[in-house]
Amino acid sequence: MIINLNDYFDPVCIEKPDYEFISGASSFSHNITIHTDNNPITGIEKYRIAFIGVPEERSSVNNGCQKGPEAIRRSLYMLARIPGKLKIIDLGNMKRGTNFSDTVSGLSEIISSLIELKILPVIIGGNSSLITAIDSSFSKLRHPYTLTSIDSRIDFQPEKKETDSFSYLNNILYNSKSTLINLINIGYQTYLNDQQVINRLIRRKADLMRLGDVRDAIHLTEPFLRDSDAIVIDISSVRQSDAPGTILPSPNGFYGEEICLIARYAGISDKIKVFGVFEVNPDLDKGSQTSGLAAQILWFFLEGFCQKQIETPSLAKHNTGQFTRYHVHISGTEEELIFIKSNLTERWWIEINTDKGETKYVACSYEDYVQANHNEIPQRWIKAIERLSK
Repeated sequence: MIINLNDYFDPVCIEKPDYEFISGASSFSHNITIHTDNNPITGIEKYRIAFIGVPEERSSVNNGCQKGPEAIRRSLYMLARIPGKLKIIDLGNMKRGTNFSDTVSGLSEIISSLIELKILPVIIGGNSSLITAIDSSFSKLRHPYTLTSIDSRIDFQPEKKETDSFSYLNNILYNSKSTLINLINIGYQTYLNDQQVINRLIRRKADLMRLGDVRDAIHLTEPFLRDSDAIVIDISSVRQSDAPGTILPSPNGFYGEEICLIARYAGISDKIKVFGVFEVNPDLDKGSQTSGLAAQILWFFLEGFCQKQIETPSLAKHNTGQFTRYHVHISGTEEELIFIKSNLTERWWIEINTDKGETKYVACSYEDYVQANHNEIPQRWIKAIERLSK
């Protein structure tokens, strides 16, 4: 169902900055269409990216995060324009519902409508319990999806409770209507999480990457992001010195450069349909440092999106010269693993034939191929087989 977006959004209204290092057509604000009082939302079908500000702090202890969208927008508009001809629209800030559930319901309608139009929603939060709207939108579309959360804390509570920004995953994982097929967390910090929660999610075949493991080999996050339909970033995953403006900052976390690289990996993903940044609180910020980093995260995501190479649909086409296939036999088993490497981007996939006779392609790394050549079955293959057999 296509909705009238003008009914859902307030026009963008921010003051001109005191200074502009990048001005005129070279700035990001001149790179996009902006919903203003004099420029209503029209011809939405021609855009590929739509920004959605959601000034919502209800259902959260992060009081002040409702100001996040405006602060991020001010910093974003001062950056350089994105190279290329990517059509982007800033829809403005979503009108808040009478209560939090109304906001979630409205956001879900917006997201599902944009996905149907093949437009990628970029959500600027607001608190992370809004992520339940993403789950609801995929459920409406009956679209099985993989969710990747970049977060220092896994927002799941062992006991069932009312949804908030610390337990929104309860609402998703306990929801019988949810079409979630895989949950990925990148950057969790062990000392900030209940080990029971970690064990429970591992039993559910979730993919969890500790902060230390990510920082040792950050390129290994790319296959996870490449297979993700929705990717969300909690700004508290960044260390306090780089992002102080959030309710629960940590002395440890990603550096600003690392989170921007992860955002770029998200942008080049073949499958991504929703992206979001949450929990920025200008009231707790210092010199707009956190909102400035959030703006740069969005900029690197868009820069990656502009440079993406859509390859997954071509994987099944043999003898095109675009890919090289490698067959690896694991001794002691009847298994033969098929790896596919792109000769253009040097990305890797594993080919899996399901019990239903379907052929699926799971993003992997060169390290997975090396592991198989050492006569070890990669965990990525094992988990993929378990998920696909459900």
